[in-house]
Amino acid sequence: MKYVQEYRDKTLVKAVVDEIARKVTRPWVIMEVCGGQTHAIMRHGLDQLIPQQIELVHGPGCPVCVTSLELIDKALAIASSPNVIFTSYGDMLRVPGSETDLFAVRAGGGDVRVVYSPLDAVDIAQNNPDKEVVFFAIGFETTAPANAMSVLKARSSGLTNFSILSSHVRVPPAMQAVLGSPSNRVQAFLAAGHVCAVMGYWEYPPIATAYHVPIVVTGFEPLDIVQGIRMAVDQLEQGDAQVQNAYSRVVTYAGNKSAQAVINQVFIECDRKWRGIGEIPDSGWSLRPEYRQFDAEEKFEIGHIRTQESPVCIAGTILQGLHKPQECPAFGTECTPEHPLGATMVSSEGACAAYYRYARIE
Repeated sequence: MKYVQEYRDKTLVKAVVDEIARKVTRPWVIMEVCGGQTHAIMRHGLDQLIPQQIELVHGPGCPVCVTSLELIDKALAIASSPNVIFTSYGDMLRVPGSETDLFAVRAGGGDVRVVYSPLDAVDIAQNNPDKEVVFFAIGFETTAPANAMSVLKARSSGLTNFSILSSHVRVPPAMQAVLGSPSNRVQAFLAAGHVCAVMGYWEYPPIATAYHVPIVVTGFEPLDIVQGIRMAVDQLEQGDAQVQNAYSRVVTYAGNKSAQAVINQVFIECDRKWRGIGEIPDSGWSLRPEYRQFDAEEKFEIGHIRTQESPVCIAGTILQGLHKPQECPAFGTECTPEHPLGATMVSSEGACAAYYRYARIE
């Protein structure tokens, strides 16, 4: 636990919180981008520890939460097809589609398997040449390198029975979509450290300049988060709008160039629909034309599927920082982790799940 315990030291955390209290002079709204940070904030009570002038709102940084309902329905259609082995990370199995979920498909006889890496899915394809094996490739920039490698491995192995259903999304366009909304409340961002470990933070200065918002790269431990908040408050109080790195033990400005090269080799930017938010230009990655034989959406001809979001679930406005989970009329009644209406109640990084689990209800 060395190098972890010190970032959970309550004395150090309290010292930073006291410093924030001395500096803050007016209300500020700060959005943490990542759902993992949301859960850390709630689990450790940081939202109650920091000064009341600072409101933390929860951004669209959970890949499960923002995977569009339409794409979930496409995944369900593929998983229900004969002669298919559908593979996915475990937290996707309970995300509701329009009428059912992957657990129900598996219970009904579909071959739906949980894997821990996309390379596991490639191995399954090699061992089952008579089956079509599909991997549900969700995620932000953090999972993209491994998903790209699975496609490269499948091609080098000559596999024709492996494909991915790509649901990759990108953080910078989502931040711009939030800031560009007429109803935007966000005045500063805590950027996701694991995303920046891959991509660096060279994409963020133009955003900070264009919208005049501070952006601070932060980690996931209590001390990381409060230090990020302190640095954001420093800038807000001084009227600055810069990108700062509070997670330098992991993140560099340039990021992991090798990982970025693999991503760029396999994927190309595309428009992407976000659950509850809508389509954001250039906010996703799809396979380049030379890798389209590994595109499950084309292979299974499911491009015609169109789905309307639930009018009851307000996950979209929660992910834009406009509402808190308990403000949803269905929260804790019609919508629970056992019977969710939306992905934000299902995902291990979802804001609604965090509020339900840690009881932040007034």
